[in-house]
Amino acid sequence: MQIRKVSIGYDYKNSMNYVVGQKALTIYTIHVIRQEKDGSISVYLENDKNEVVLWKSFNVSMPVSIEYNLDY
Repeated sequence: MQIRKVSIGYDYKNSMNYVVGQKALTIYTIHVIRQEKDGSISVYLENDKNEVVLWKSFNVSMPVSIEYNLDY
């Protein structure tokens, strides 16, 4: 299943939110959010040259809320 949005933090109301398609760092867009085999969450960015780079990774001890893409 594709992850659409991830919220990171202990308090959902005040958590940091990352959404696929959201602008980040001026020239980048969030390309994909993946849950790795070890349970960690990775956020990848894409620039205007279609280069994809790992931006952030959150380990399993960090509280997360995941929203999946529901396009069928």
